[in-house]
Amino acid sequence: MRTFETLTACGLAFLMLAPQPSIYGQAADPKKTKLELTIDNIMRGPGLVGYEPQGVRWSQDASKLYFQWKRYSDPIEAPLDTYQIERNGSGLKKLNDEEGKSVPPLAGNSSKDKLWTVYEENGDLFLYDHAKGQPRQLTKTADVESRPRFLQDQKRVSFVRGGNLFVMSLDVPMVTQMSDIRPAGSAPAVTSVSGRGARAAAPVSGTDPQKGTDSQEFLKKQESDLLDVIRDRAKRREELDAKRKKENPRKPFLLTARQTLGTLELSPDEKYVIATVNEIAEGAKTTVVPNYVTESTYTEQIPSRTNVGDTESRARIVLIDTITGKTKWVDHGLTKIVPAKDGEKASAPVERSVQLSVPLWNEDGSRAVLLARAADNKDRWILSLDPNTGKTKVVVTMHDDAWVGGPGAFTLGWMKSGNDIYYQSERDGYSHLYTVSLSGDEPRQLTRGAFEVTGVQLSRDKSTFYLTTSEVSPAEFHFYSMPAEGGARTKLTSTTGRHGVTLSPDEKWMADIYSYVNQPPELFVSKNKQGSAAMKLTDSPAPEFWNYSWLDVPIVEIPASDGAKVPGKLFKPANFKKGGPAVIFVHGAGYAQNVHRGWSANYYREYLFHNFLVEHGYAVLDLDYRASSGYGRDWRTAIYRFMGGKDLEDQLDGKKWLVATQGVDANRIGIYGGSYGGFITLMAMFTKPGTFAAGAALRPVTDWAHYNHGYTSNILNQPQQDAQAYQQSSPIYHAAGLRGALLICHGMVDVNVHFQDSVRLVQKLIELRKQNWETAIYPLEDHGFIQPSSWTDEYTRIFKLFELNLKK
Repeated sequence: MRTFETLTACGLAFLMLAPQPSIYGQAADPKKTKLELTIDNIMRGPGLVGYEPQGVRWSQDASKLYFQWKRYSDPIEAPLDTYQIERNGSGLKKLNDEEGKSVPPLAGNSSKDKLWTVYEENGDLFLYDHAKGQPRQLTKTADVESRPRFLQDQKRVSFVRGGNLFVMSLDVPMVTQMSDIRPAGSAPAVTSVSGRGARAAAPVSGTDPQKGTDSQEFLKKQESDLLDVIRDRAKRREELDAKRKKENPRKPFLLTARQTLGTLELSPDEKYVIATVNEIAEGAKTTVVPNYVTESTYTEQIPSRTNVGDTESRARIVLIDTITGKTKWVDHGLTKIVPAKDGEKASAPVERSVQLSVPLWNEDGSRAVLLARAADNKDRWILSLDPNTGKTKVVVTMHDDAWVGGPGAFTLGWMKSGNDIYYQSERDGYSHLYTVSLSGDEPRQLTRGAFEVTGVQLSRDKSTFYLTTSEVSPAEFHFYSMPAEGGARTKLTSTTGRHGVTLSPDEKWMADIYSYVNQPPELFVSKNKQGSAAMKLTDSPAPEFWNYSWLDVPIVEIPASDGAKVPGKLFKPANFKKGGPAVIFVHGAGYAQNVHRGWSANYYREYLFHNFLVEHGYAVLDLDYRASSGYGRDWRTAIYRFMGGKDLEDQLDGKKWLVATQGVDANRIGIYGGSYGGFITLMAMFTKPGTFAAGAALRPVTDWAHYNHGYTSNILNQPQQDAQAYQQSSPIYHAAGLRGALLICHGMVDVNVHFQDSVRLVQKLIELRKQNWETAIYPLEDHGFIQPSSWTDEYTRIFKLFELNLKK
């Protein structure tokens, strides 16, 4: 990578990023007793490293900050508390429930002038006055109100209640229903007759207008002809029905049995309710996860998900006229040609299966755009919408022969003109910021280079973009400002590490969640000005955390067999002896980044464990292998149709590098990881027999045909259409190759990678008569463990596996 210094060792070139100072100014105190590095101690998790401040927001005058936080000593399953601190660092205080009500909400919809926010809390609506720092309760009902939004006049808000959209005035006590949406099986509204007029009511004897069978209709006519009172009632009902329809001509919108309601929003001109309707796939089967340890003492079932390739639900958008109730389904107009079979004529274009997002309107409400994604994941579009016709027009097309993705894939916003939009695309191989006019001009690229844009926001006056990018190096994330029309960027953060900035309402101050390799995330504050000094506001870890010299791990580059350079972090004892043991750690998710200069938020326990391994004489290599995030489109899609291909080859090249340059014994190397890392561990142990002496596969995917649709179909297509991709990528088909010692660990209530994955693999290993494996199960744990005792047990077993097999 371009910013790293090139070094040479044992004839092989590699790169190393040297440790850098941070703004913490905090290190181990040699006068204090050194922290005892035991597995039990480090697997305390947040009880040792503390909790990251979250949900940062400012007071309107930027004098105070509020955030969600817990102290390291708080119970692990307790919710985060609300804290307040002055911008100058004084007055840190945990707010009680009553005090917390006066704090700006975590989420909501703000007025155009940003002085008000309407939000939902516990099913009721509130209006927050930022100038006074006070909330005002708008509803207090047994019903659940949600999704409040300011209307164009800023004097009213729309909201959802009971599956319908309502509008509430903020000045006078007036609520208006804007839709009449009814679930399948709802009884029709029937007009009740009384001396006080008409109202909607349950059917009354003798007033049922529904048509019956021939015999029933004969009896009804006979009764009307025979009795004057029945004939008079029918006449009055018909008159009242006609009056009601004249006064309220809105037709109800009836959902079918397989339709459920998603979002509801009001168009800016208030002519349409825009409804997202989810159509449940017919025949789809949802997996259930058994939960064996319960309060009831009985085995209970946790609903989970469908598997990849099963019939998928789809989301459609319907425009419902607020006066008449007439409907128009949004027509995306996207088609494709189905390839003709031998001897057949080419078919006419067929409608593509496409998922649509909720429309995004410009500030004056005159234009709307929405995102569309093809079900086969190869295409995404930005469409403009004409609500009067329901028709759309393609503004931007994004295509990838593998799958469309990358950071910012769902970024979409309006520029100041109200005619131009901004979005992110991997059009040039890296995720960058673009603008395009709805008038039909070509997109204009605002950022470019071999780096990724990972965060985008437009200033309040829409004159400036604030960006988070990796342009200094893939290992650093900094905050920049840039003119909205593009041009030179100003780097607003300076310290090496990872920055996550929240601007004050006046955009003069930055609240920064900053971390470094060996220093957990903390809240800092500084002026929104290049070179401004940052002041630390929080101290999250337990005091004893600082009584250990945690490694400031260097970043290296591994030469891959295909010529690529694979970034990695190298943990190594200062007195490492030639011929010593090593472990390769494989991060999870596939599309994630763990080789950077910030704190490893998702893998900090592994970071602590690697410090522990170093104390016991191990070198550890942690790679951002092919498919990791942060390195552009080609790196991201390198595993298309073959997971366990290039991503595994990178681990093998890492092993070669350890042997060739670091003096590691080739026969004393282990591998481990969780989730995707567990999958790679299995592929290494099964498809490259004898390469690793031992492997620990934690919560591993063993058969991709049993994983979810959204993730898996991107990479491997669908199993019924691309069986080869699934078979070559699924460890269970290669289990016969196992030679080294294998440990499999899995939580039994894992609703992501199901425990069933490991159960099926265990059965396969039994049938293969394999003996060199063992498994550990965790009855109360989901995909991400919670209890320190579970973490401790798992990593004690991993350490034992390595001690027994790598130190022979």
